[in-house]
Amino acid sequence: MKKIAVIMGSASDLPVVQKAFDVLNEYGVPFEAQVCSAHRTPAEAAEFARSARDNGFGVLIAAAGMAAHLAGALAANCTLPVIGLPVRGGILDGLDALLATVQMPSGIPVATVAVNGAANAALLAIQILALEEPALAEKLDQARQTAAAEVHLRNEELQKSLAAGK
Repeated sequence: MKKIAVIMGSASDLPVVQKAFDVLNEYGVPFEAQVCSAHRTPAEAAEFARSARDNGFGVLIAAAGMAAHLAGALAANCTLPVIGLPVRGGILDGLDALLATVQMPSGIPVATVAVNGAANAALLAIQILALEEPALAEKLDQARQTAAAEVHLRNEELQKSLAAGK
């Protein structure tokens, strides 16, 4: 199975990114994580992206706040799927990171999840890997069925509560 790379623009992104780690661990997906800045270590970020495929990665997740150029910097240097994870912070509380991540020029796509949406970034990466990994696809299907069953159960509880209040 290919690995997922989780790259943080700053160590301060770790509390947000931890949710991605939790999801990846839950699904048994191998991953590596590191801090690499698009602005402070641009050569290292570019080299990581250029060598990612040869190093066994299938998807890159780039978590960054404020200017949030990390996802674009990685995407500009590889053809693997890159998922941008905008991180809340700064004067605009994450809006700047969201806009910087989602507004990519034609030819350099970056998938973007919600501000602080680390769990969804991990799930999207898993879905991409699941194209070639049937066992992952099965786990994703099961998780959706479990979530649907939970909603049905909560609705039944609500209906009983409402009926009892009549």
